[in-house]
Amino acid sequence: MARKTEAETLAWRVEGMDCGACVAKVEKAVSRLPGITDIRVNLMAERLSLRRAEDGATAEAIERQVTALGYRARPVAPAEGPPPAHDHEGSGCGLAHHDHDHDHDHGHSHAHGHGGIAHAHGEEEELPPGTPWWRGAKARLVFLIGGLVAAAWVLAHLLPALAGWFWLAATLAGLLPFGRRALLLARAGSPFSIETLMSVAALGAIVIGATEEAALVVFLFALGELLENVAAGRARAGIRALAALMPSTARRETASGELEEVPVAALRPGDILRLRPGDRVPSDGEILEGRSAMDESPVTGESVPVPRGPGEPVVAASISTDGALRLRVTRGAADTTLARIVRLVEEATASRAPTQRFIERFSAWWTPGAMAAAALTMLLPPLLFGGEWGTWFYRGLALLLVACPCALVISVPAAMASGLSAGARRGLLVKGGAALEAIGDARAIAFDKTGTLTEGQPRVTDLIPLGDADAAEALRLAAAAEQDSAHPLARAILAEAEARGLSLPSAMEAGAVAGLAAQAVVEGRRVSVGSPRHAAEAGAALDDPRIGAMEAEGKTVVAVLADGAPLALIAMRDEPREDAAAGIAALRRLGLRPVMLTGDNPRTGAAIASALGMEVEAGLLPADKLRHIGTLKQAGPVAMVGDGINDAPALAAASVGIAMGGGTDVALEAADAALLRGKVVGVAELVQLSRTTLANVKQNVAVAVGLKLVLLVTTLLGITGLWPAIMADTGATVLVTLNALRLLAWRPRLG
Repeated sequence: MARKTEAETLAWRVEGMDCGACVAKVEKAVSRLPGITDIRVNLMAERLSLRRAEDGATAEAIERQVTALGYRARPVAPAEGPPPAHDHEGSGCGLAHHDHDHDHDHGHSHAHGHGGIAHAHGEEEELPPGTPWWRGAKARLVFLIGGLVAAAWVLAHLLPALAGWFWLAATLAGLLPFGRRALLLARAGSPFSIETLMSVAALGAIVIGATEEAALVVFLFALGELLENVAAGRARAGIRALAALMPSTARRETASGELEEVPVAALRPGDILRLRPGDRVPSDGEILEGRSAMDESPVTGESVPVPRGPGEPVVAASISTDGALRLRVTRGAADTTLARIVRLVEEATASRAPTQRFIERFSAWWTPGAMAAAALTMLLPPLLFGGEWGTWFYRGLALLLVACPCALVISVPAAMASGLSAGARRGLLVKGGAALEAIGDARAIAFDKTGTLTEGQPRVTDLIPLGDADAAEALRLAAAAEQDSAHPLARAILAEAEARGLSLPSAMEAGAVAGLAAQAVVEGRRVSVGSPRHAAEAGAALDDPRIGAMEAEGKTVVAVLADGAPLALIAMRDEPREDAAAGIAALRRLGLRPVMLTGDNPRTGAAIASALGMEVEAGLLPADKLRHIGTLKQAGPVAMVGDGINDAPALAAASVGIAMGGGTDVALEAADAALLRGKVVGVAELVQLSRTTLANVKQNVAVAVGLKLVLLVTTLLGITGLWPAIMADTGATVLVTLNALRLLAWRPRLG
C-alpha cells in the first residue's frame, strides 16, 4: 500500500504581476508541477500560496518555474498571505450564504483564465516605494521603441531610404523580449498567449512588408503594458496605504521603568507602551493611565475623535490627539485590528463575484471562437472566392490580436478591487466581490434592534416591587442569576446592582430559555428573569397595567420570579443610535425596505420603530427571525444587519450578512461585511458603494465588448489593421483599469 504523504503550505511574494492574466499564467505554470494543489494567486497582495505534497516539486523548483516566466518570487511565511484553504467569498466563520453562489474550487486559483489566453508582464524589477514609474524596465523599453518609431517617422520625410531600417529596428526591439516571453509561456502551458499572437502578427507584417504597422503594434503593446503596470501599482497602493498607517517603532517600558525605542514587530501582548500627544498607537491595547481623544479614522473612517480613558481599548494606527497615555499591548503586530483588515481586504480582492465568474465562462468560449474565426478568415476567402492570400492573411492576423479578452476579463476584478479598497478606507469592510454584489442587489434590509439600531447599552429606568417583595432583594437575586450572561439586558441589571452596592451571591445551574428568560438557582431558590410572556407561561399572573405603559414608552420590561412567585418588574430602555433615523431615511431614499426584527415585546418594538420610521416584527424567537428572513427573500435578496454576536442564524439565512461592530473579532469574522464605525448610516453607504461599483463594472464591460465587436467588424471589412487591433486589447485594458481606479476616490453621497 502506498505511503500517505503529508502536504505543507508554502507562500511567495511574486513581484511584477500587474493584471489578471498574470495571475492565470502563474497559476497554470505552477499547476504543471507534480504534487502541487490548492494554488492561490492574489494580484493585489502579490501572493502565491499553495500546498505541496511531501514527494512533490521542491520549493526551489516552484521558484524556478515562476522566475522563468519573468517574475521574481520571494518566499514568505504562509501567514503573511491569504490562507490557501479559507475563502472569504462566503460567510466567514461557517455561515452559509447559499444565495452567493460561492466558489470553493480547491486546487484552482481565484484567477481568471482568459479562456486560455495568458498575458505576461514579467521581467519588471521591484522598485522601492515612491520610485517614479519612468525608472522601470517597462518604461525604458517604451522609450527605446518610441524613440526608434519617432526617428523612423522623421526619416520617412527626410531620408525615406533609411526609414525602413528604423521601422524594422523598432519592431525587433519589442519582438526580442516579447518573443522570448511567448516561448516561456508556451513551455509553461500557455501557447496561445497575447505575446504569441502579437509576435506572430508583427512577424507576419514584416514578411508582407508592413514594417510601419509592425513597429506600431509592438510600440502600442509595450505602452499598454506600461500603463497597466502603473494602474496596477495605483490599485495596490489603495491597500498598502492601510498598512502604511502603522508606525514603525514604539516607546516601550523596560522592567526598570525606562523607555526604549523598539520596532513595532517586536511588540508582544503584555508589553507596556507610552504615547505622547499626537503619537499613533503602534498596536491594539488597553489604556492603563491617562485620557485622550482618539482619532480612529484610519481604521473606522470616523472623523470625530472618541474620548478614551483607563480600562478602555485602543486600536493600532489611531492617534492620541491631546493626551499622554500609558497602555498595555493586547495583540501583537500581526494580529492587530488594522493588520486583520488589510489581510481581509487582500483576500477579498482575490475572491470572485458572480458577474466575474459569468464573464470568465463567457471568455472561455470567446477566445476559441475568435481564433477559429481568424483561421477561417485566412483560409476561406482565398480558397473559395479567389481572394488575395496576403490581404486575408493580414486580416486574420489582426483578428488574432482582437481575440484576446484581457480587457473584458479584468473589467470586473479591477472594479471590485478598487471598490473594496475604497470601502475599507472608510470603515466599510466587505469580504469579497460576491458580498459586494449581493449588497447592491438587496431589496430589503432587516435589522436586529439591540446593539444595532440602538446603542446596545440599556439602563434600568424603573424597579417596581410586586406584592410584599423588597425591591433591592429582587434586584440582588436577578443580578445573581444574570451574572454569567453577556446579554445587554443582563449587563444593565448587573450595572444597576453594582451602582446600588449590592453583594451578589453565587448562582448554580445557570441557563437560559432562548429569547425568553435567564434562570439559575440562587441561595436555594429557582430564580427566573424574563419577559412578562414567559412569566405568564410559568404560571405567574401579571396584570399590572404599568407593564403596558412602560412598554409603550419604548422600555423593555422583565419580571423577576423566585420559585414561581413574582418579586418585581425591572424596566430598561436602550436609546436608538444617534444616526439611526438618518440611516433608515437614507435607505428609503435608495429604494430599500428597512424592517426591524426584534425579540423585544411588540409595544417596545413599535415605539422604537415608529421613532425611526420603519416596519417592525417584534416578539420574535431566533426561529421566528429565520422565518421572517425567508418571507422577505421571496420578494428579492435580503441583507441582515446584526451585532455579530446573537444574530448568527439570521445573518446566515440572509442573502448577505452585515455585522455592526467597532473592529471586534466578531464584527470582522462573523459576517460578509462589517461596519467598523458602528453607525446605521454605514448600511446605506455600503449599498451606495455596491451600486457604484456595479455601475463601474457595467461601464467596463461595455467598453471592453464594444471595442472588440467594432474592431472585429472593421477588421473583416479591411477598414482597420494590426495596430488598431492591438489597441483594442491593450488600450481597452488600460481604459477599464483607469475607470476602475476612479472608485478609489469614492465618497458616500446620501444627502
